Amino acid sequence: MTDESAVVVISGAGPNGLMLACELALTGIRPVVVDRLPGPSLEPKANGLVGQVIRMLDQRGLYQTFSGEEGPPQPTPGWMFAAMPLSFLGLTDNPMYALRISQPRLVRLLEKRARDLGVDLRWGHELAGLRPEPECIALSVSSPERDYRIVANYLVGADGGRSLVRKTTGIGFPGSTSPTVARIAHVHIPEHLRDGYGGLEIPGFGRLGFGHTRVDRGGLIYAEFEPGRPMFGTFEVGPPVEDTAMTVTELRQSARRLLGVDLPLEEPKGAGPHALRRINGWNTRQAERYRDGRVLLLGDAAHVHSAIGGPGLNLGLQDAMNLGWKLAAEIHGWAPPGLLDTYQSERYPVGKRVMMHSLAQTALMSPGPEVGALRELLGELFTMPMVLQHMAELLAGSDVGYDVGDDHPLSGRLVPDLTIGDGRRVAELLHEGHPVLLDLGGCGAADAARGWAHRVDLVRTSMAAAPAVAMLIRPDGYVAWATDTFDSSAEQRLHAALTRWFGGA
Repeated sequence: MTDESAVVVISGAGPNGLMLACELALTGIRPVVVDRLPGPSLEPKANGLVGQVIRMLDQRGLYQTFSGEEGPPQPTPGWMFAAMPLSFLGLTDNPMYALRISQPRLVRLLEKRARDLGVDLRWGHELAGLRPEPECIALSVSSPERDYRIVANYLVGADGGRSLVRKTTGIGFPGSTSPTVARIAHVHIPEHLRDGYGGLEIPGFGRLGFGHTRVDRGGLIYAEFEPGRPMFGTFEVGPPVEDTAMTVTELRQSARRLLGVDLPLEEPKGAGPHALRRINGWNTRQAERYRDGRVLLLGDAAHVHSAIGGPGLNLGLQDAMNLGWKLAAEIHGWAPPGLLDTYQSERYPVGKRVMMHSLAQTALMSPGPEVGALRELLGELFTMPMVLQHMAELLAGSDVGYDVGDDHPLSGRLVPDLTIGDGRRVAELLHEGHPVLLDLGGCGAADAARGWAHRVDLVRTSMAAAPAVAMLIRPDGYVAWATDTFDSSAEQRLHAALTRWFGGA
């Protein structure tokens, strides 16, 4: 068995693992990424991104490529919560964004970016075992060509909800499993049932709109993300069913139980692969810790929850952008004490928050007149601007601010989408993944930060109606320090923030 060495090994080449690999590569670290699959999965899973992660992709210059659109991302006018519509029109600060993109396409785009950045990506190489040692981690990798060992400084488990990395490291994964059976598939639906507005008109039942719909016995989902390739799913409360291959006939029987009438679902037309899966119970679980020495967890390896509302990639990709620069700082040797531990302290509460609203939506999709009454009450509350603002921030993931040690209203929050005096957007300043100090109007902050110019990009510029005279922005786009006036006290706080996040001058 041959031996190799690597600074970082990432187990799992899904969206989260690839995003982390790209973040590390921006800092000059070339991780090794291993995945047991022979190539990018074509299995249709997620169908889009929602929340603040879309703005963070924009901060890496990826939004236009991923969306195929020009210009910056625009907030979505509405969303759903447990199949109840939310209208964000009229909100003064709408943080909710949405981007329709299939997971296979997202993986292909991230794979290309990773290869362009020099990442060592190994499809068909499976992590078979790991043994933590005081100064490294010994990894066993299996591939069709050979079995070999890698001695790594750090290992990141991005290997899904059944994570070998998490289990072998002995990190607990407490939580619950909802007593539900969900089924989803690409199907063919007769043309005469389509209503021309993205929904179906079902004789004996009525209209089934785009997205989630709750009925007395459970819930349904209908969405035609790709022309001629509709996706249909059901959600029933009950014990698990026999673990056999699901069929479209089984899905049709489930739909009849929920609708009370037959819906003529047929096998999908055209080339696949097509979605066809059953999920016995929705797990909601969170790792007890995201770090164990030189082992870190990312994405579904750290947290799993139901897919309702689509928060999974928003959570996991933001994990990757939070972890990437901190792990790089540790490897490069300039990380302040405790920096890498802030990955856990910052991201764990965000994951817990997502699991809370995911469980709430699962409960609100359950059958029963009590649930129906609760939904009616919530529907009244969802017309109130204050409640809608709260819901938009909850679903976008912007309601949890980081404790960065600074009390300015901007600090601990994702930097606003601002345009500086030379016409550039602040997002463009973050494309390379560097921290940025914005000195807006020559207040002297950039001069005071000269000792950190080797790690922080110092940008002297101007801005009309600036929300602060200066701000320090971390590589993940979050504001670490800001001030409305720059005096000796503000300079001391700036030096403290620079030292806290980027080491000594």
